[in-house]
Amino acid sequence: MVFQGSSTAISHTGKVRSNNQDSGYAGSNLFAVADGMGGHAGGDVASSLAIMRLERLDHPFDSTSAAERELQAAIADAATELIDTVHVKPELAGMGTTVSAMVMVDDYAVIAHIGDSRIYLYRDGALTQITTDHTFVQRLVDSGRITPEEARYHPRRSVLMRVLGDMDPNPELDTFIMPTQDGDRWLLCSDGLSGVVDDPHTAKALGLGLAPGRTADILLKQALDGGAPDNVTIVLVDVGGQHPLFSGTPTIVGSASNPTGIEVPAARSGRSGWLHPNRQAANEPTHFEPAAEFLEELIEEDRRRAKRRRIGWIVGLVVVLALIAALLFAAYSWTQTRYFVGADDDTVVIFQGIQQNIGPISLSTPHEDTEILLADLPSFSRATVERTISARSLADAEAIVVRLRDAAEANG
Repeated sequence: MVFQGSSTAISHTGKVRSNNQDSGYAGSNLFAVADGMGGHAGGDVASSLAIMRLERLDHPFDSTSAAERELQAAIADAATELIDTVHVKPELAGMGTTVSAMVMVDDYAVIAHIGDSRIYLYRDGALTQITTDHTFVQRLVDSGRITPEEARYHPRRSVLMRVLGDMDPNPELDTFIMPTQDGDRWLLCSDGLSGVVDDPHTAKALGLGLAPGRTADILLKQALDGGAPDNVTIVLVDVGGQHPLFSGTPTIVGSASNPTGIEVPAARSGRSGWLHPNRQAANEPTHFEPAAEFLEELIEEDRRRAKRRRIGWIVGLVVVLALIAALLFAAYSWTQTRYFVGADDDTVVIFQGIQQNIGPISLSTPHEDTEILLADLPSFSRATVERTISARSLADAEAIVVRLRDAAEANG
């Protein structure tokens, strides 16, 4: 059965990249996002080839199992085509692409996924990430070594563990089937959106209930307002709903929308590997797929970084505690330059410090017992002493004592 609902697809180069290596597709039953990688041109070719291979599946299927088999076969064919393309154009060696694709079959969504593009489901006011990123940092999150929030800003967040590339003709895909229902909103996007716009803001935009096109525009604007350091591709699919149904003409965006087909540029001088240090930032690849030995190096580097971070926290804590201790010592030292006259049991005493306590800690100590009896003082002078008399210095306190002694003698 033909999918009943509405959809849109948009793609933007972003504010940093000089070309768009993403591709997106929104058809009658098929919806997909591919985020290319492998240099200025290789990413364009890889994502375009993947979408061109997948768009043949944009038709009704008799069963979800048939759709799942066809998705797996189409993505494997795309991998073979990437390998064949590199044989013809060796300057494109190292290119690859993520793929997140969904085929609607009756009341089910058949999903295939590899890489770090994402598929989300917004249902009943809640946003759920359906796919799992095949990245180095996601492995760290899964093992409990970092938090999802730390993963958003990890320096190795673009290292892919799985990708559709030109090396493996049998890519390891995640495929699964999920029930869907009227009112569901499915969001497929490249990491140009998910890496900039967090889930709460994405959920808020999806929850406005606007048409797919308007909602996608809002999400794109949020990514651009956030700096959009990467290409941004959004495919939004509403199941049923109040908005106009699909028109019958597929929407293809990004590099796959090139009407003349895939244009493979002439070879450039020198090999421009993914980690070449002299590439301009705007043309640098957005993802990396590590070799096994490089992965071990990354894991060891992450251990060292975690150790340095712990040491940094400990050193920082020690410094803060030392500063607090120094401030407390300085404050206490200052209090010991102060004096006041007060009562201790039945005599007048000069105290060193101030008339406050910090919990059980007294900030004053007796400096001199004057042996002037409180009982010998006039009532006013006695009450004043019992309330304490502040002094500017020890000499000032001693002068106060002289006056009190005179008052005691006169009262006697």
